[in-house]
Amino acid sequence: MTAITLNLHSVVDLTDEQFYQLCQTNPDLKLERTATGEIVMTPPTGWGTGKKNTQLTKQLAIWADRNQTGVAFDASTGFKLPNGANRSPDAAWVKQERIDTLNADPDTFLPLAPDFVVELMSASDNIETTQAKMQEYCDNGVRLGWLIDSKNQRVEIYRQGQPVEILNSPVSLSGEDVLPGFVLDLQNIL
Repeated sequence: MTAITLNLHSVVDLTDEQFYQLCQTNPDLKLERTATGEIVMTPPTGWGTGKKNTQLTKQLAIWADRNQTGVAFDASTGFKLPNGANRSPDAAWVKQERIDTLNADPDTFLPLAPDFVVELMSASDNIETTQAKMQEYCDNGVRLGWLIDSKNQRVEIYRQGQPVEILNSPVSLSGEDVLPGFVLDLQNIL
């Protein structure tokens, strides 16, 4: 299965609240919304990708709990990016002070771009579409992003204002100055 994109502009332009309600009414669907308002429906992943994503999220969450400078999020979390897109990266992290200044309702999408995101390629993902999403994250304020392609044993590292760095078969990834001290062990992910 592949992702399906719906353009509903000729019928309706969903407000933020309507899109949120659509997501709540269809909890079995992973829905995202592009900056131009198209709805992207992504099918569930296979168990192999789910296992890898759990390993990734677990490592990030353990580090965040120990570090206490921010909050780790899993793939079910929605973010409202400054360009108007609603995205749900496979894993994300946001500095606590940025969350505290928002006074955002925790039952809605977080209205900001995370500091850090990860997208883990699954069988239904298209590399060009995912690369464009990674660039969109950076264009909206994400400071560090990893696109992990386990099938090809490759990681693309996205940083604001810098060219994409490509690593072949790395054993770990550093959180650099965005996630000081965080090192993702890729043994069970790649």
